[in-house]
Amino acid sequence: MTTKLDRGTILVLAEELDPTADLVVHELNSRQAPVMRFDLSTFPQHLTLRARLEERWCGVIEGACRAADLEQVRAVYYRRPEPPAIADHVDEPYRSWARGEAVAGLLGVLYALPAVWVNRPDVDMKAAEKPCQLPIAAAYGLRIPRTLITNDPRHAREFARDIGGQVVCKSLHGGQLQHDNGARNGVPTQLIDPVEIDDSVRLTAHLFQEWIQKDHEVRLTVVGERMFAGTIHARSRQAHVDWRTDYDALEYGTTGVPDEVRLGVLAWMKHFGLNFGAFDFAVTRKGEWVMFECNPSGQWIWMQQRTGLPIAAAIADLLVGAQL
Repeated sequence: MTTKLDRGTILVLAEELDPTADLVVHELNSRQAPVMRFDLSTFPQHLTLRARLEERWCGVIEGACRAADLEQVRAVYYRRPEPPAIADHVDEPYRSWARGEAVAGLLGVLYALPAVWVNRPDVDMKAAEKPCQLPIAAAYGLRIPRTLITNDPRHAREFARDIGGQVVCKSLHGGQLQHDNGARNGVPTQLIDPVEIDDSVRLTAHLFQEWIQKDHEVRLTVVGERMFAGTIHARSRQAHVDWRTDYDALEYGTTGVPDEVRLGVLAWMKHFGLNFGAFDFAVTRKGEWVMFECNPSGQWIWMQQRTGLPIAAAIADLLVGAQL
C-alpha cells in the first residue's frame, strides 16, 4: 500500500545506505514532518513520475511505499544520490541517452517547484569550482591565499619566487584516483620546495598557493544563516599540511566565528544561492582566518560526532521551516 504524503512534504534524495541522510531523516521524523526518501537510482524502474503542467507542475512522485503530491513539496534535501538506473536490456548509446532523459525529467520538474533546496545540484556544481570560489570570497572581504593556476612550469617557479617561501599544490576539483585494484583515494595537498617544480607541470592545470603559517584549521559548516565552527588541531607534520591524510593525529573542538568572517561567508553563500556549505579555513597564529575553499555538498557527520555541533538538527530546522 502506498501512503500519500501532503502538508508540506520534504523530499530526501540520497542513497539507501547513507548514515548522514539517516540523521537528517531522524530529525525530521522527530518534528513529525512528512518525508519521502528515495535514491535517483530507483528512477525510472521503481519510481514513477506523473507531472502535468497547469500553470505549475501538478501530479505525483510515487514509490513502492510512499507518494508525494508535487504541489505539496516544500523542500528538498539533496544528498549525493546515485544516478538513475536504466533497464539492463537497454544498450548503448540509448542507455546513456535514457539516463540523461531521466535526470532532465525528474530533476527538471523538481527544480521548477517553489521548494527550498539543500542544495540544488546544478548550483552546487558552479559553486564547487575553486577558480569561481576564490575571487568571490575576496570580493566579500574574506582573506584568501595568493593563488596561481597554470600549466607553465616557468611561471610556477616565478610565482614561488614572488611568494618568497614554500608553496602548496592542491587538486582543483577534489576528484579521486581510481587504481587498478579498485581502491580509490583523493589527491592530498603537497608542500613543495620551489626548486622541485619541474616540467611535469605541463601535463595538466595545477593550482599553486602560498603556504599559510597556521595555528590550526576550522571546518565551518553553514546551514542557512547558522554557522557551526569546528576546530582541527593537527598533531603530526603530515596532518599539518593536509589533515585528511592523518585522522588519527587530529584533535577537535569548537570556536566562535569572527563578525567579519560571518558577514563575508553569508554574502558568499547568497552570491551562489546556497543553503549549505562546508568551508575550510586556516587560522594563523595571530588569529586571522584564511579561506581555502568551500564544498557545497561537504561531509559533516564526522564533525558533529566529534564535537556535538547540532548540524543535522539545523538542516532539519531549515527544511521544516521552508514549509511556512
